[in-house]
Amino acid sequence: MSWQWPAGAACGFLIALVTTPAGVSGAVLLLPVQLSVLGVSTAAVTPTNLIFNVVAVPGGLLRFWHERRLFNSLSALLIAGTLPGVVIGAIIRVDYLSGGSAFMFIAAGVLLPLGLWLLLGSQRMAPNRPEPGRRGRSAISLLALAVGVVGGIYGIGGGSLLAPVLIACGFSAYEVAPATLLATFLTSIAGVATYEVLQLTHGGSVAPQWVLGIAMGLGGFAGSYAGARLQSRLPETSLRRLLGLIACLVAARYTQTAIQQSATRRPAHAASGLLPAEQPQPAT
Repeated sequence: MSWQWPAGAACGFLIALVTTPAGVSGAVLLLPVQLSVLGVSTAAVTPTNLIFNVVAVPGGLLRFWHERRLFNSLSALLIAGTLPGVVIGAIIRVDYLSGGSAFMFIAAGVLLPLGLWLLLGSQRMAPNRPEPGRRGRSAISLLALAVGVVGGIYGIGGGSLLAPVLIACGFSAYEVAPATLLATFLTSIAGVATYEVLQLTHGGSVAPQWVLGIAMGLGGFAGSYAGARLQSRLPETSLRRLLGLIACLVAARYTQTAIQQSATRRPAHAASGLLPAEQPQPAT
């Protein structure tokens, strides 16, 4: 047994335990663990994250179903947008963002606004929020589409972006969490299927690492179930601020790493200031 499997399961449990009460699967924080701790450094990190979602999220969904609050008015709106979005995002990730530094910049671009939303923008809830009208529902679906694209690129399913935005718009975490986790689960299935198809057509390392993803997901399943059960007992404001701080720190780290990688990969003529034609030619 590889040491990565139990380590991944433990990380999946702890992250899902903390993030599920806020309607987040935890994949957004698990990705840097894969890269930095578990040594997953190829394009397979994104679909492996989606495997984690597929295995882990049902734990929280099961608990919400037992409490009879799994389905609500938000669920259909989110699913209608995120399902096509995650397919588009997966294609963009493979065709245009396979480079390591580009992926780091995208990861930082996703994590930083997410962290700021959690720290600053999602603390106040509008009292007595009315049910959204036609325009409001359309806006939520368009937002879900955009988030689905980003989720397909980043391997987060989209719930970690939707949850803080919806909470900032006046929805409570009590109704947001089941809807975003259900959307995350379904879009992650679609994302994994898309990456499997892209593996057949593109080759390379775009297929997920199934064993590691399942190991992390099994730990996440237990953590997700426990986190959903504890949702009503946890101080949600403090939890969001903690997650926001972590996301901002990880974004800063990714930006630093991406800049360093870009600097070390500059062509030799760029470092010397000479044009390509002026560079010394090898002896023949």
